[in-house]
Amino acid sequence: MSAILALLQFIVAIAALIVVHELGHYLAAKLCGIKVQEFGIGFPPRLVRLFKIQETEFTLNAIPLGGFAMPAGENDPDVPGGFSAASPWKRIFIFVAGPAMNLLAAALLYAIIFMQLGQPDTSIVQVMWVSDDSPAQQAGLQTGDVLTHVNGQAISSTQDIRDAIYANLGEEILIEYQRDGQRDRVTLVPRDPAPADGAIGISMGHPSVPVGLGAALVQGGRAIYDQAEMLLTLPGRIASGEMDSSQGRFVGYKGMYDIYTEVREADAAPDSPFPSGVNTLSFFASISVSLGLLNLMPIPALDGGRILFTLPELLFGKRIPMVYQNAVNFIGLAFLLMAMVYINLQDFLNPLVLP
Repeated sequence: MSAILALLQFIVAIAALIVVHELGHYLAAKLCGIKVQEFGIGFPPRLVRLFKIQETEFTLNAIPLGGFAMPAGENDPDVPGGFSAASPWKRIFIFVAGPAMNLLAAALLYAIIFMQLGQPDTSIVQVMWVSDDSPAQQAGLQTGDVLTHVNGQAISSTQDIRDAIYANLGEEILIEYQRDGQRDRVTLVPRDPAPADGAIGISMGHPSVPVGLGAALVQGGRAIYDQAEMLLTLPGRIASGEMDSSQGRFVGYKGMYDIYTEVREADAAPDSPFPSGVNTLSFFASISVSLGLLNLMPIPALDGGRILFTLPELLFGKRIPMVYQNAVNFIGLAFLLMAMVYINLQDFLNPLVLP
């Protein structure tokens, strides 16, 4: 029963990310005064018509590899008030709106995570871990102690205390700290040479402080930027040998579900260092970022490819004939579907090996 529930939750979450993407196209088209004939989850053939809002039919379709929002006159510039008859700026706005909604959804998911985790206060240095039989443990330092002074000098960063310790290897130093609001001090001798666990045997970090929605959204934006940089530089790092090609393989729905079960178990683990649900939210946020960026790639049939077709009209005032656009997009869609089938088959034939 637990496995069935996990599968249903995964399906609903992935469908929600697809709906969010298509909702961006739908809302942008409506804002531009363009009617949307159908809003589909999955690709045709149609299984069932779910409901209708104004002129738009909302449908569930048989091929569960994406979705679509079909505006009036999508491929025919002769339809008055239709999509293809709209200005190039409006069409680009509608194309961009889908990926933008995925990135916005990811920002909100990351913001929820940062609101749960808080934000490191880099002005406070805290003991995060104490090594067994180290000078720090023998002197009585404990996890959670806030370090304030070394040899009478105030410290405000991990680098400050590291510099002070390593400037006095083999010599007795005085460390002042706070524990449960009480100040205290210890003396110890940093080991010379320093072993693998450090001169005094501690790891240092910063305590987390609560953050509001605004600061959490900023942190979410940074997380998206970091992930985008990682994804966009991945081919180069694989080509240069910096990363193994297996680390950059595409995964299909089964591969994503395998990862989902791992992060779900990590969230449920009693010794998890994170609040419940953080790993799962991060997983779906990363998928939403990947979905948004992938759709902006200049590949036929994707939003980025369609934007590419619109640029000559914007720059030179000449539209690429729709017959060519439709043919290239149809071929691109066919290749994308074949690629998706291949990737999903590989999840079964060559299962993803998780660390």
